[in-house]
Amino acid sequence: MELIYLIIIVFLFLLASFDLWVGVSNDAVNFLNSAVGARVARYRTIMIVASVGVLAGALLSNGMMDIARHGIMNPSNFTFHEVMTILLAVMVTDVVILDMFNSLGLPTSTTVSMVFELLGGTFVMAILKMVHGSELQIFDLLNTEKALTVIIAIFVSVAVAFVFGYIVQWVSRLIFTFKYQENLRYTVAIFGGIAVTALSYFVFAKGLGGAWFIDQRVVTFIDTHIHTLLIVVFLGSTVVMEILHLCKVNIFKFIILAGTFALAMAFAGNDLVNFIGVPLAGLSSFQDYMMHGGGANDSFLMASLQGSAKTPMLYLAIAAFIMIFSMVTSKKARNVIKTSVDLSRQDEGDEMFGTSRAARSIARLTQNYSENVERVIPQSVRRWIDGRFDNQGVVLAPGVAFDEVRASVNLVLAALLIIIGTNLKLPLSTTYVTFMVAMSSSLADRAWGRESAVFRITGMLSVIGGWFVTAGVAFLGCMLVTLVMFYGSIGAMIAFMGLVIYLLIRSSKKFSDSEKENKEDELFKLMMRSKDPEIVWDLLVKHVSRMQAGMTNFALEQYTHIFDGLSKQKMSELRSSQSALKKEQEMLKKYRKKEILVMHLVPQELALERNTWFYLGINSAQQYIYCLKRMLEPVKEHVDNNFNPLPQSYIDEFQPVLNSIHQLMKQTAGFISTGRYYGYRDVMEEADRCKNELSVLRHKHIDRMQKDRNSKNLQISIVYLNLIQETQELLSVMRHQLRATRKFIGAPGTSYAQNEQMD
Repeated sequence: MELIYLIIIVFLFLLASFDLWVGVSNDAVNFLNSAVGARVARYRTIMIVASVGVLAGALLSNGMMDIARHGIMNPSNFTFHEVMTILLAVMVTDVVILDMFNSLGLPTSTTVSMVFELLGGTFVMAILKMVHGSELQIFDLLNTEKALTVIIAIFVSVAVAFVFGYIVQWVSRLIFTFKYQENLRYTVAIFGGIAVTALSYFVFAKGLGGAWFIDQRVVTFIDTHIHTLLIVVFLGSTVVMEILHLCKVNIFKFIILAGTFALAMAFAGNDLVNFIGVPLAGLSSFQDYMMHGGGANDSFLMASLQGSAKTPMLYLAIAAFIMIFSMVTSKKARNVIKTSVDLSRQDEGDEMFGTSRAARSIARLTQNYSENVERVIPQSVRRWIDGRFDNQGVVLAPGVAFDEVRASVNLVLAALLIIIGTNLKLPLSTTYVTFMVAMSSSLADRAWGRESAVFRITGMLSVIGGWFVTAGVAFLGCMLVTLVMFYGSIGAMIAFMGLVIYLLIRSSKKFSDSEKENKEDELFKLMMRSKDPEIVWDLLVKHVSRMQAGMTNFALEQYTHIFDGLSKQKMSELRSSQSALKKEQEMLKKYRKKEILVMHLVPQELALERNTWFYLGINSAQQYIYCLKRMLEPVKEHVDNNFNPLPQSYIDEFQPVLNSIHQLMKQTAGFISTGRYYGYRDVMEEADRCKNELSVLRHKHIDRMQKDRNSKNLQISIVYLNLIQETQELLSVMRHQLRATRKFIGAPGTSYAQNEQMD
């Protein structure tokens, strides 16, 4: 039996390693989004600073793993087997939840997930103990006071972070304006002094205060004279900042990198329990159980977990290096950072979230409230404030989502709120605080225009809702897993271990496939950032060529799948086509919005000349989807119902047409992708000839249907007729697309007028 528990302990630590990997992918957004969004340094430099912070935070950690030991449960009233069941259920649920949210690109709180999993597992175990005759009450088994504090802190942290983020950013922008480089003479030194003081306090209180190598007398001295020390630090840092500013040093860059270091250190020092606290509690339980000679696992009480944990430095160092490696190499980390940066960026662009009724209502109410407030404020004051917030003529560098003022506020304020929450003994999540500060600061900066507000509110509600869903799913999920493990015993535990391994492998594969399908459109970003209309036009031509050629290849691929699905009775291919068409339709909507936005940035004369063909090209791409859907629907229904298959004679007569279409669409895709339309007329003539063949085939088939008195062939005859008709339509769409893209892009070395004459 001891061997089984040893295997569970090893599995817990393997899961902890993966949990560290996945958790850092999720929580990297907390301390990286401001530096990445403002592009204050190269990505590699930012990663080095954050890595040093993570290492320092882990090594300076006081090893407080008590929340996993006795923060939620009262372990002295649980047996060894019950504790191991709860801990394994927590880790199984935690890894699956975190990986699911990361794959969706949504930030969530590792603190919330772990606490609510512990709460759910302990709660159901307590109920089971009472049901099976224990005289203990729920309050003897569950630390209800701590659980209630955590739940309250969740709601408080969201509101406090958002309100303070809005106020501080609004005041900061009022002082510095968007043209902050012109208003730095004295204000930047004071701002830098406040920031350094806040970050210093953050480091002293959160890092050195609990460091294992700091003498207790030093800690006591800092606590006693903290106000004096902060005044000295503020005055000294303000003077130093002014000197550095006079020496042409970018103070904001220094503040942002220092803030990144401080938040990374706090993350490692405080959130490490979320990742390795549960396995360490399991190891401690196993060691205590074995020290007392093993024996009955269902009667040995875990009173040893009531004591505070003393985490070995080796474990902390290993955990730190796993976190650093994950942060540097994980593509999922970049995906989550992208979500947070996109929702808070300054400019318009490709909104990754749709709209919702709640978001539309909030946007409408906020707009009405804002208009009412404006009526009360004197017009002269409104003009002055609008002038301070005027960003006309301010150009962000390529790849920059927001400026250094906002990035500094995001980091410094997040650090301050976390330390204030800690002093008030509110377990604020770094995820909640940093994300909500980033959202509110972007709102204060008027980055949420009328065209983008509803999308960003939807995104914010989705993320916030995701956090609360995490709490509910973690609680209920861990309850269910614990319940099954309790009644299924060791067999159920082993089954869940196997299930987790399978889910992790599948999730990793799905995310890899998703990355291939959803590569970031750097070309679009370049177009939106470029201020040269001629460059924008060249980039737009490349973007349209890539999209239209890809659409032609996609249409040909799905057309082939549909015909194969019908002729070979392959339902899997038809389902795959249905899913692919749905995804492609969503992608087309995004492409259309992107390209229409960019059309406003190209030279006006070119836009006026070619906008008709631009819109006709977009319409052709959409018509491909509609045509293929009309073709697919009756085919899928026919095959799904196991009706008569397509006769071989029909396949043989249609095969030459299929070969011609394959060749024509490949040539069309080649023309569009290369921009070289030599042989354009030949393709158009061949398409007409192929359409004529289809007309002959259609009349032949209608005559055949009229003469055939066998009702068994009626269903397949109708499906085949629809296939012929939609194939004709597919060729018509291809001809329209080819003509539109040629007119829009233009043959190399020819003018628009020459292109017109060539037709």
